[in-house]
Amino acid sequence: MTPSRDISRLLDIMAALRTPRTGCPWDLAQNFATIAPYTLEEAYEVADAIAREDLADLKEELGDLLLQVVFHARMAQEQNAFDFGDVVATITEKLIRRHPHVFGDERSDSPRAVVGLWERIKSQEKAARGSSREQSALAGVPVALPALTRALKLQDKASKVGFDWNDPRAVLEKIREEADEIETTLAGAVSGERNAAAAAEVGDLLFAAVNLARHLNAGPEALLRQTNQKFERRFAAIERALAAKGKAPQDATLAEMDALWEEAKAQE
Repeated sequence: MTPSRDISRLLDIMAALRTPRTGCPWDLAQNFATIAPYTLEEAYEVADAIAREDLADLKEELGDLLLQVVFHARMAQEQNAFDFGDVVATITEKLIRRHPHVFGDERSDSPRAVVGLWERIKSQEKAARGSSREQSALAGVPVALPALTRALKLQDKASKVGFDWNDPRAVLEKIREEADEIETTLAGAVSGERNAAAAAEVGDLLFAAVNLARHLNAGPEALLRQTNQKFERRFAAIERALAAKGKAPQDATLAEMDALWEEAKAQE
């Protein structure tokens, strides 16, 4: 079977994999719930390839992510709900509808103006769906999102109705307040209760840190990925330095590793 640049070939392959008796037993055993974790995993692998600036890998990972869309669409087609063509039609209509400044007569000359336009259109779409049930201002943030990203989106939605600080320094003060609460908790109750209470306060601290990132127009997920990479890079430098002395990290003292960490930091 030769490769193809035609999306219909991919759809045919997916249909063959899901055909009873002649298809793949593993593919036939799947449903929306069992495939969803793979969909999330493939999205993360796309983000990882982008972070590494590996375009060859990005091409492959985008294909894996596309397969997830095709898989879900095929299962929906088997239930007579919708098919891949419906998915394409829906996103095409949405893109045209949400870009009247490109495909219509609206004017939006800056990214900020476009965001405002999108919010207005999304509100109109919700009204057109005729939902009589009053929704929270925080509605529509998927529970399955990574916690940092979900915190960011919840805060962003709250800010749109005025529940927000106007100065990042006020958020920084909130971070100090949360850190102080952790310290107070650690100085208080007995060990088991203390740790549980302090852990809850750490959650509040993380939420406040996400808020500060938002006020600095930075994505907390991206920031933490960068810090993870920095940690890996500096720790690898510690390992190399110790290896040159014939030692492994478990053979070194914390003071020795701290000194090597500072050397790695100074060299960046």
